[in-house]
Parts: sequence; structure tokens; C-alpha cells
Amino acid sequence: MHGEQDLDVMLVNLEPSLLPGEFVFCSLPGAHYGDYAELQPLASMREPEGLSLVLPRAAADRAGMAYESVQCCISLGVHSSLEAVGLTAAIAALLAGQGISANVVAGYYHDHVLVPAERAADALAALLRGNA
Repeated sequence: MHGEQDLDVMLVNLEPSLLPGEFVFCSLPGAHYGDYAELQPLASMREPEGLSLVLPRAAADRAGMAYESVQCCISLGVHSSLEAVGLTAAIAALLAGQGISANVVAGYYHDHVLVPAERAADALAALLRGNA
């Protein structure tokens, strides 16, 4: 099944929902994919500086990992195509208009937006209003 590519259709069908828990970004110099799998990262990205992991805050705390900010994750229920144009820009613009930073992580079926934990309710409300 192919994902949606029409921006207007995607925006009408966002279906944002807040995932339980809090998440943090950690950077681990010298780490490789598969390292720290026991911490159940939500996402990972290899960068020149190290392996970046988006981890549950509790897991990072238990492992003694450093992080700078606490995030919450809003998953978009719409099945967007990886070739869709404009969804990330529309979401980022909507949240920027509310003074909310957004870090978007794309999965195969859905996009996930990490926002500062203290603004998660505001971000979810803005996305539910659908003014993107």
C-alpha cells in the first residue's frame, strides 16, 4: 500500500496522537548500530560525531547518559508517502508559528514530531486544530 502524497489530504487526515512518556536525544561517539539496543531507542541516526539515539528518558537516566532537553513525541496517524512533498514544512511552520521547535523523524508509514515536553500539549492542540 502506497502512502498519501497529496498535501491537502495529508493535512486533513493528520490524526496526531501523543505517545506516552518522555524522550531525549543522546550522542554516543564511537558507537555503532545495534549498540545500546537494550535501551529500546525510538530512532537512531549515524553522524560523523557519533551515533545519535532518541531514547526514552527513563532508559537514558538509568544508563547515565547525558542529554540537553526533554521531548515528547507526537505521531501523525496519516500514512504519508516517503515521496510526499510539503508535510514536514507545513508541520514545522505551524509549530514555529506557535514558538514550538519540532524535530521530525520519518518512519515508513508515519511521521513523528518530537517537541519540547513543556510544550507538548500546545503542539498537539495546534496539530489537532489542523491549521497547518
